[in-house]
Amino acid sequence: MMEKKFVEAKMQEYAIKEFIKAKIGKGKVSDVKIERTPIGEKIIIITARPGLVIGRGGEIIQDLNESLKKRFKLENPQIEVSELIDPIFDAQSVADQIALALEKFGQLSFKLVAYHEMERIAKAGALGAEIRLGGKLPSERAKNWRFAFGYLKKTGGGMGIVNSAKATAFTRPGAIGVKVSIVPKNAKIADKIEINQELIEKELKEKIAAAETEFKKKSTETAVAEEAKKETKETARKKEKKPRKARTVKKSVKMKIEEIEERPKIH
Repeated sequence: MMEKKFVEAKMQEYAIKEFIKAKIGKGKVSDVKIERTPIGEKIIIITARPGLVIGRGGEIIQDLNESLKKRFKLENPQIEVSELIDPIFDAQSVADQIALALEKFGQLSFKLVAYHEMERIAKAGALGAEIRLGGKLPSERAKNWRFAFGYLKKTGGGMGIVNSAKATAFTRPGAIGVKVSIVPKNAKIADKIEINQELIEKELKEKIAAAETEFKKKSTETAVAEEAKKETKETARKKEKKPRKARTVKKSVKMKIEEIEERPKIH
């Protein structure tokens, strides 16, 4: 019995969400959250256009409150409107916009619509996105089309970073399914390696400065060693020159004496 009541409560919540989305209109509501409190049901409507949901003087919210009481027999529904901070990263908003564009311009412009949304998502800084369209595009036979860019995780434990949603566009040839998946720019990817370029440049500059200092030190030491070696060679050469000159003088004197002795004597 408890399981049956739980299933009935979930079915009622789903019906309330679909009713609110249909009542306010496609493309205006991103998500609906329902919280059950002791004083009644708290309904939070998340939207990128709070002004269109509230209405002038709150007339749309009042009308919605009365409709919920009559249709679902809610005693005291409390409706709150929460503004969506980054609607471009909200998959439901993007899917609804694509569906509305296909209904307005026709199924033949599906590529233009898809590429336009992809460009907007990429310029906003998303890490990755995927748009899937299924239906009679553009021929009479149903076909699936995929538009994607960047990083998109489809399996594993990191699926929480992917924001996915579905929408349906009702065109003249038939219904077209729209599925959008977006990885926001602030998503933390566990298996992604980030390189700190500033730290690398800092360490590189420090290594270059250390290498230049070491090179200058070694150059100075080499120059001093070469100068000392040169001075040592000069000193040794000066010491060797003196005995060589003495030997040369002695030899020349001896040769002169011999030359004089060999000359013929005059009587």
